[in-house]
Amino acid sequence: MLNSLTTKKKIRSFSICAENLTGEKGKGGMATEGTGAYAARELGQGWKVNPFLNCESGATITLADVKGQGAIKHIWITDSAPAGRLLILRIYFDGKENPAVECPLSDFFCSAEYSEYRQLTSLPICVNPAKALNCYFEMPYYEGFRVTIENRGAVGCQVYYQIDCEEKTLPENALYFHAQFRRTNPLPYMEPYVILDGIKGNGHYVGTYMHWGTKSNGWWGEGEIKFFIDGDDEFPTICGTGTEDYFCGSYNFDVNGQYAEYTTPYAGMYKVRHTDGIYRSQRYFNLYRFHVTDPIYFEKDLRVTIQALGWRSEGRFMPLQDDISSVAYWYSDTLDDVYPELPSKNDCEII
Repeated sequence: MLNSLTTKKKIRSFSICAENLTGEKGKGGMATEGTGAYAARELGQGWKVNPFLNCESGATITLADVKGQGAIKHIWITDSAPAGRLLILRIYFDGKENPAVECPLSDFFCSAEYSEYRQLTSLPICVNPAKALNCYFEMPYYEGFRVTIENRGAVGCQVYYQIDCEEKTLPENALYFHAQFRRTNPLPYMEPYVILDGIKGNGHYVGTYMHWGTKSNGWWGEGEIKFFIDGDDEFPTICGTGTEDYFCGSYNFDVNGQYAEYTTPYAGMYKVRHTDGIYRSQRYFNLYRFHVTDPIYFEKDLRVTIQALGWRSEGRFMPLQDDISSVAYWYSDTLDDVYPELPSKNDCEII
C-alpha cells in the first residue's frame, strides 16, 4: 500500500462529522450552537462547538447523507451508550431503501460486549483505548451513501464519529461492501449455524466475526465451516477442519492448559466473559477472520455455515446448542440481496 502514496491522483478528500455534517469544502468547525456550546462559551465559533450528536432513546439519527461518486475509506466512532447491542448501524448505498450494512454497532466492530475494553488489532477493524471503533474496509458508491444510527436503549447517548471519504471516479467493476448480522440462541440440535445465505451476484467474501457463547463444559470448537459456492447443494466446495483452524489457531487455542488469546492482522480470538462461580455461568468468545489476502470468490451465489461440535464420552462428537452470533463481510456487484429481519432488542441481548 505504501507505493500508492508516490503517484498523483485526482481525488478530493473530505470527511463527515458533527463539526461538518455535509463534508463541504471549507465548512468544518463553523457551528455557533451545538453540543459543545456551553464548554466553548468563552471561546466562540471554531472552538469545538459541536463535537458530537445526541441520539435519544428510540431515535434514529443520520450521521452522513452524501451525493456523488467515491468511497468511504475509514470510519471512527465511539459512544456513551451502555454496553451491549443497543445501537444499530446501517449504511445505504446509491439511494437504495434497504441497507447494505445492518448490524449492532458493537458487533460490526467485532466487539459484541464492549463494556470492558479489549484491544483488537487487525487490518480492517481496530478497537483502540478506551472504546474507539475503527473500520478500514473501503466502501465504494456511485451515486452516494447514507449512514444512520438507531438507539434501542432506554436512555439517550452521545455519538462521536468521523467518516473519511474520497470523491473520485470509480472503475466500472467497483463492488459494493456488505455486512450482515445474525444470531441463533440456542442453536437447534444437529443444525449448522448459518453465517450467510441467500446472497446473489458476483463478488467475494472477505471476513467473519463470531461471538460464541458455550453452554456446556469441555471443548466446543470441533465444527467445520463450509462455503457453498455457485450452486453447491448438499456438499460445499470449501470445507474447513475445525473452528479454531478456520480462525487460524490450532489445538483448542490451548497453551499450558489455558486459552491463549491473540489479535493479529487477519485473525484473532479472545475471551469476553469468564465464569465466576455464582452469577456468570457461561463462557463467551470473540473470534475474527479476515480474508484480506485470500478472498473467497463467487460468481452467482454464496452460503456459509459452521457446525457447533464438542465431545461426548468415549471419544464421540456431540452436537452443541450454543448461543452464536456473527457478522459476515463481503463485496458484490448487487444491492438487491434481501437480508433476514434484524433480531429484536430482546433477541439481541446477551445475558
